[in-house]
Amino acid sequence: MLAVLTAISSMKTHFLDDSVSQPFWDNSVTPRLVIEPGDTVVFECLEASGQYSKQSTLQDYLNVDRSKVHALNGSVYVNGAEYGDALEVEILDMQHKGWGWTAFRPGFGLLADDFKEPHFHIWELDGNDCHFGVNDIVLPFEPMPGCVGVAPREPGRLNTIPPRENGGNVDVRDLTIGTKFWLPVLVPGALFSTGDCHANQGQGEICGTGIECPMTVTMRFNIKKNSSVKELQYIRPSPMTKTDSAGHFGTTAHGPDLYVNSQNAVRQMIDWLVETKGLSRPQAYLLCSAIVDLKISEIVDVPNWIVTAQIPLQIFK
Repeated sequence: MLAVLTAISSMKTHFLDDSVSQPFWDNSVTPRLVIEPGDTVVFECLEASGQYSKQSTLQDYLNVDRSKVHALNGSVYVNGAEYGDALEVEILDMQHKGWGWTAFRPGFGLLADDFKEPHFHIWELDGNDCHFGVNDIVLPFEPMPGCVGVAPREPGRLNTIPPRENGGNVDVRDLTIGTKFWLPVLVPGALFSTGDCHANQGQGEICGTGIECPMTVTMRFNIKKNSSVKELQYIRPSPMTKTDSAGHFGTTAHGPDLYVNSQNAVRQMIDWLVETKGLSRPQAYLLCSAIVDLKISEIVDVPNWIVTAQIPLQIFK
């Protein structure tokens, strides 16, 4: 018992401010922090671009320096982490800073060719509520880091946009407070970084952004030795969301292509939001990215598969 208490008392909490951002993956970088297994790190994370504020406008969105996306915080070297291990990370807490944004531009997102004009939308975050600012629509604050990753095994600098073996821009909404996840250690120390935090996001991040916002993120680190983990794995707490109390509305689309099916299911969802909730089509598209879940409902009955788009009715007052 004394040994256990001694080990617990030796665990430290470290702090990383947001004065330095890392918009890339690179296994040659000098870590900002070196920690021991069992230690906790508090990350101050910028919003995904590292360039917006609550007063930002559509013009700011169009003029963003995309080479600075994502503005990750890290890296963290974990003593004892070696190739063949898994880095274990537990998300202990995430706190927003009062605002967030969702946006899309032509040529990007699931419906890249459907919308010819860009849109940029600011959300008001208040306690556990995310206020859309249109027709009293309120989403719950269900935070998650869009980017969690270790340094890649290959040399050189890799951009952060696509997910990879090392994790990266995975945008898995289930990485929320209370979730424990594992990533393969590909270089000594793992060199973990995180950021691109979302106040909420539908599974699929349909228009290319969730509710992007600056956050304070607290994580605890450990090592799983000689692990079989090849890519991101996780255990998340229940319930799955805070919006399970008032039912859901769903649209479906069939066909031999899951990507096209996803597009068509979302198009039908946008139609429904415009017709029944009084939203413009761009507003409906933004809302879909923040809260609609895409699901593969059936993938065995050749030649057609089914994709479902699902929205919780609780968000509408």
